[in-house]
Amino acid sequence: MTTASGILRIGTRASALALWQTERVRAQLAQLGYATECVEIRTTGDVVQDVPLSRLGGRAFFTKQLDDAMLEGRIDVAVHSLKDLPTELPEGIALAAVGQREDARDALVALKGLTWRTLPQGAVIATSSHRRRAQLLRARPDLELPDIRGNVDTRLKKLDGHAEWSAIVLAAAGLVRLGLSGRISERLSFTVMLPAPGQGALAATVRADDVAAGEAVRRALHDEDTAIAVSAERGLLQRLQGGCQVPVGAYATVDRQGDQAMVRLHARVVALNGAVAVESVRSGSAATIEAAEMLGAALADELLGQGAAEILRSVRESAVQPISEP
Repeated sequence: MTTASGILRIGTRASALALWQTERVRAQLAQLGYATECVEIRTTGDVVQDVPLSRLGGRAFFTKQLDDAMLEGRIDVAVHSLKDLPTELPEGIALAAVGQREDARDALVALKGLTWRTLPQGAVIATSSHRRRAQLLRARPDLELPDIRGNVDTRLKKLDGHAEWSAIVLAAAGLVRLGLSGRISERLSFTVMLPAPGQGALAATVRADDVAAGEAVRRALHDEDTAIAVSAERGLLQRLQGGCQVPVGAYATVDRQGDQAMVRLHARVVALNGAVAVESVRSGSAATIEAAEMLGAALADELLGQGAAEILRSVRESAVQPISEP
């Protein structure tokens, strides 16, 4: 249920991108006559800025505190970047709506006018993502890849302040939404870099028993084709037992043919050093979220049989002992 005044309290991280996304959802709700207020909440991923995400305990780096606030009744809706949402949500939390997707590709943000093709031998590209690191090394084993943390603005400032760095890699969607598309040197092709499952899409979660809040955000935000596409990606990730810090890239598209929704899912699993990779594509009819998840799970099974199980086992065995959440 919402507050006694009928105002939907929308929880969000306090980063510039998270606030942009939340204001976007608030504007869509306002067009339908819903009153809202914004509630800023700091998450583990925001508080701990000096440790790689791979060393943080658990998987819900950017969502746990928002989930807690919702279950405690302090907020009614939470707005997320879908790629940050665990594939299994906490009991009592439901994914109510998935917004239309922005460009899902990763973007190379380079200094000195460099592009992917003109990066020099031994170029330094900063990233804290296992997925990006593995795929970069798969394509260019000569690269040096130091860790970088922080929100979009922080990472851009770090790049500008490190003359020895050549580039960083960020989600194109975040740069576009913040009006920073001019910083993009190149949007990386899927042959080089498959995105994180759900990348570029917005998600709204609610308490599972709050029918009114769920209906409100679904009316304002939900795009069914995007939901089907990302459900195939998340179905794959769940079957692989992966979180947001495993070296798994996936991207699905939906082609409507009459009443049929044809889904094409491309996925790749890469060893952290880039030396071994398995990838495949699966297409099929998936008119429902459940069917899309099953398609993703079937592709995951195919990849596991091709060697993804050994790659992911090696990743987990080599993981640094995680630190605890604050």
